[in-house]
Amino acid sequence: MGTSVQVTPLCGVYNENPLSYLVSIDGFNLLLDCGWNDHFDPSLLQPLSRVASKIDAVLLSHSDTLHLGALTYAIKQFGMSAPVFCTEPVHRLGLLNMYDQFLSRKAVSEFDLFCLDDIDVAFQNITRLTYAQNYHLLGKGEGIVISPHVAGHLLGGTAWKITKDGEDVIYAVDFNHRKEKHLNGTVLESFVRPAVLITDAYNALNNQPPRQRRDRDFLETIKRTLEAGGNVLLPVDSAGRVLELILILEEFWSQNFLHHPIIYLSYVSSSTIDYAKSFLEWMNETIAKSFEQSRENAFVLKHIRLLVNKSDLDNAPEGPKVVLASMASLEAGFSHDIFVEWANDLRNLVLFTERGQSDPPPKAVKVTMSKRVPLVGEELTAYEEEQNRLKKEEALKASIIKEEESKASLGPDNGSNDSMVIDSGNTQIKQEGVGMHGGSKDVFIDGFVPPSTSVAPMFPFYENTSEWDDFGEVINPEDYVIKDEDMDLGAMHVGGDIDGKIDEASASLILDTKPSKVVSNELTNLIMFRDWSVVDDVRNELVLVKCSLIYTDFEGRSDGRSVKSILGHVAPLKLVLVHGSAEATEHLKQYCLKNVCPHVYAPQIEETIDVTSDLCAYKVKLSEKLMSNVLFHKLGEYEISWTDAEAEKLENGTLSLPPPSTSPQPHKSVLVGDLKLADFKQFLSSKGVQVEFAAGALRCGEYVTLRKVGQSNQKGGVAGNQEIVVEGPLCEDYYKIREYLYSQFHLL
Repeated sequence: MGTSVQVTPLCGVYNENPLSYLVSIDGFNLLLDCGWNDHFDPSLLQPLSRVASKIDAVLLSHSDTLHLGALTYAIKQFGMSAPVFCTEPVHRLGLLNMYDQFLSRKAVSEFDLFCLDDIDVAFQNITRLTYAQNYHLLGKGEGIVISPHVAGHLLGGTAWKITKDGEDVIYAVDFNHRKEKHLNGTVLESFVRPAVLITDAYNALNNQPPRQRRDRDFLETIKRTLEAGGNVLLPVDSAGRVLELILILEEFWSQNFLHHPIIYLSYVSSSTIDYAKSFLEWMNETIAKSFEQSRENAFVLKHIRLLVNKSDLDNAPEGPKVVLASMASLEAGFSHDIFVEWANDLRNLVLFTERGQSDPPPKAVKVTMSKRVPLVGEELTAYEEEQNRLKKEEALKASIIKEEESKASLGPDNGSNDSMVIDSGNTQIKQEGVGMHGGSKDVFIDGFVPPSTSVAPMFPFYENTSEWDDFGEVINPEDYVIKDEDMDLGAMHVGGDIDGKIDEASASLILDTKPSKVVSNELTNLIMFRDWSVVDDVRNELVLVKCSLIYTDFEGRSDGRSVKSILGHVAPLKLVLVHGSAEATEHLKQYCLKNVCPHVYAPQIEETIDVTSDLCAYKVKLSEKLMSNVLFHKLGEYEISWTDAEAEKLENGTLSLPPPSTSPQPHKSVLVGDLKLADFKQFLSSKGVQVEFAAGALRCGEYVTLRKVGQSNQKGGVAGNQEIVVEGPLCEDYYKIREYLYSQFHLL
């Protein structure tokens, strides 16, 4: 029987809600992503709360809220204590994303689901891995190997490969096959025939235009708006896809010598760019090589100004400008406020680069304008009285606890039945204890035994146990090494940059101890008519949303056509579809059943499906005598060999493979390997052979032709019968080409 694998969605199936899935491999429970949406709705986390205590490990794939937003809440409220794994950029940028989420809501509401300390606690013990690093789990998960690989969606984004007993479970959601300004494409196509593939149907119904045309239309739209005297607002995420937009705008401004200001407004804008400067090795080869050769860092920005406070934007010079402001969903943050301010100007443009998180899209939206104001008058008096009352209660509790501790430390004197009697009337001290020569003798007072818990009647004395040598005191270097956790907290305190500085806007929220409250004003009935009118029922005002609203796909995900092509190439034995609208999920499911594999699943929330492999796999013990005669050949990351043995069952129930008792029959030679004609063409060219493609075949020299016959794979991912046919007369070139061909395989 193969490795036991069960999949249970906790959130994010048949809709575009946050991603969270429980995968059990031989009883070891892995939580794949722990997402939340920008509404921070606790009801979405009810399925997670029921299994949080059973989770053994957490794997995070991306740094945005949809993939890790609920991690802090789950650790704080559900008591989830499993180890967490992700890449370094996902850890750092995910931390900044959660900071920005909290600060954006703290500025306009009494947000109490989690605080900054909770975020620090959740992120400080995360284990960070590099791409293609194999990490062997211990304890209950012994035998399971996890490995992160490039996903291509966000910086550090991961497609997880989970291996147990030679069978692979691939978790790849929100991947992108396209190479972008700062990211490489996914390596998902390098996985062939995994036992289980878990992927999403988010873009199954969407097809994207060519990247060059998309970028050109996007930039020309912004340029026309600025030339017409309008402002451009781009609602963006905190520390994810905004990096791609920044590089696109930076390059376009440099090439066209534009002077309109570009502003990146976020509570963590400076920290995000500082980290991007230090993560060049996680980006594509173009950026890495540019830095290696000319020391030019792509994120040393010349045209983009970083702001962390909206007051700086309000004080900026008048005139057309481009503002990238968080949040992308307009639920909170600076983008929310700027949208309301700029909506009534016909010249302005709001350019959305991500789809909304609502399903289906709402026809009416309620806009709430909130701000934090200081308490005054009676409210301030009541607040101060309440704080004084709380302080007195805390002081009283502290004094009671201190008194109880002091009584407990003294305790009853159980070591003596006789109490010490002091004669206050006798002030003369007899000199019985003084010798004839005036020397002092020890004085013993009968009846006094100090309690075992009493404090010694002397000043504290600490013995110096330091070691010394000929040069002085021996120094332990470990005493002067700063721990990584301390460096992380010091360098990345709220909204801080690499040097440990605190952003002004972030510090103002944290360090401001003035009593304050949140005042809200609702602008209701934001009806999506042609002129986008907003009617304020409360104040009886009319706010016209006349600005242009345009959506351009910069989400960084593969489109439907590319997803289908990639799934056909990977050819998993079993496929699980998650995260996509009901229509998109059903569409991709039917396509995969016909063209990819016969086992396609699309489970509901909390529905457990068994995707255990149908292969019969057994653990066997190879005897030393057998292994001494085995000759291994290196093939990729594996070593292979042909061996003959007899299986026998030991007393403890395990199988053993000793050498055969009789001489085995000779076996037919087997060629192991996967040859691509394009690669073989380059190899022959390096050997001086004239080679070219003609009618799908490889023509080698004047007489010899190579062609592939048969299907590379069949339905269900089962390998098809494929042969390489060598055609031509029996001549010197024929035998030479055949020898070159054999050299590309391992002969067993």
